[in-house]
Amino acid sequence: MTELADLGVMGLAVMGANLARNAARKGFGVALYNRHGDKTDTLVSEFGHEGRFSPAKDLAGFVAALAKPRVIIIMVKAGKPVDDVIDDLVPHLDDGDIVIDGGNSLFTDTDRRFETLKSKNIRFIGMGVSGGEEGALEGPSMMPGGEREAYARIEPMVTKMAAQVDGTPCCTFIGPGGAGHYVKMVHNGIEYADMQLITEAYDLMKTVYGLDAPAMADVFKQWKSGDLDSYLIEITAAVLAKTDSTGHPLVDSIVDQAEQKGTGRWTAANALELGVPLTGITEAVFARVLSSQRKLRLEAAKALPFKQPAGRKAQAADLDAIRDALYASKIVAYAQGFEQMTAASQQYGWDLKLGEVATIWRGGCIIRARFLDRIRDAYGSETTLSNLILQDYFRDAVLKAEPGWRRVVSLAVEHGVAIPAFSSSLSYYDGLRRERGPANLLQGLRDYFGAHTYRRLDQEGSFHTRWSQDGSEVKV
Repeated sequence: MTELADLGVMGLAVMGANLARNAARKGFGVALYNRHGDKTDTLVSEFGHEGRFSPAKDLAGFVAALAKPRVIIIMVKAGKPVDDVIDDLVPHLDDGDIVIDGGNSLFTDTDRRFETLKSKNIRFIGMGVSGGEEGALEGPSMMPGGEREAYARIEPMVTKMAAQVDGTPCCTFIGPGGAGHYVKMVHNGIEYADMQLITEAYDLMKTVYGLDAPAMADVFKQWKSGDLDSYLIEITAAVLAKTDSTGHPLVDSIVDQAEQKGTGRWTAANALELGVPLTGITEAVFARVLSSQRKLRLEAAKALPFKQPAGRKAQAADLDAIRDALYASKIVAYAQGFEQMTAASQQYGWDLKLGEVATIWRGGCIIRARFLDRIRDAYGSETTLSNLILQDYFRDAVLKAEPGWRRVVSLAVEHGVAIPAFSSSLSYYDGLRRERGPANLLQGLRDYFGAHTYRRLDQEGSFHTRWSQDGSEVKV
């Protein structure tokens, strides 16, 4: 009798295929199904030797190949395709079976699917998976959310499939409902900011100092050996060092038009709903949007010509200042992302363990970085951390980087180089540390035109000035 599979994977594009191979390599039997059967055949033909696969040509055969209670991972495009697959799959399932959405779904969609399937006695897990195609195969960071009991059923598999750092799997139960996909969404938002900051550092070195791609590759390699050590810094050096068939740097031939799949926009929109000042991530999203308006930019370049800065030779101190600006702004991006998760945990009743989130982001995922160990330690204490920048290590790091950060922002403004993430991060930092800012005037203006009231420093309660009447102040 054929041994039943431990796990089913539906959707065998690159991510789904690599997750299936990952599970098989770890000793689990994997049932395979794809709407177009050729992908199933190709996977088995090329990688069938890696483990125990059970390919199926139809849903009935796919489900029948799985041990009960069945565990099925869906790896299809977010949105309606997920709902369509679930609708097709549910009639074949039994009470207690588990469906996992491993794509980048919007967390509110995950909440809805969780409740819908719960009413049908099917358990649903929304699981963020980070690491790209390499991570899916070699070990990603995995962020599952749903019912803890359902997670207990899949835990032996996903913790073995996940990346391992210091013997700890980069996978843990995140929280109920859509919590797992929410944390993955914020992860992707931080990724947007991180990448934008890197491109701004690149632009400064190229435009102001005239460094070519190989020279910048060497700079990023050096930065990886210090506090900026991260996967994104590592692959930046690799991209800058790559030459194409002409022998020239590949990066110089790539169209400067960034694409996006929506997770950054979702992060920014949710921050607005929660009232979290997510400036770095939001500016990174806008920067991608502006880059995509290439036709408009080409037109504007003619009407508003950019004056190329006179060549300046980059000194070690200049590059150190850019490094410091990058590091300080990166801290701000993470601080804002973790503040957003704190607010979401309170708003949605999730009780997120942010120290555990930092722990599972240390390996496998795109934003893995050396200083996630510091973030884990910061949120691992019993005390409530209101903002990551106020923790001793990060406070000292930002204070140390501040002179270079300010110098770089000033330099960019002087030479007309756009640095939306650097500058907004610095403005956030300056606004955060002001005991008294200018919003008192703003409240006065709101009261003048809309009678929105204001509070006073010296008295309790709310007040309104009768601006267009007798000018008297009344307590309301």
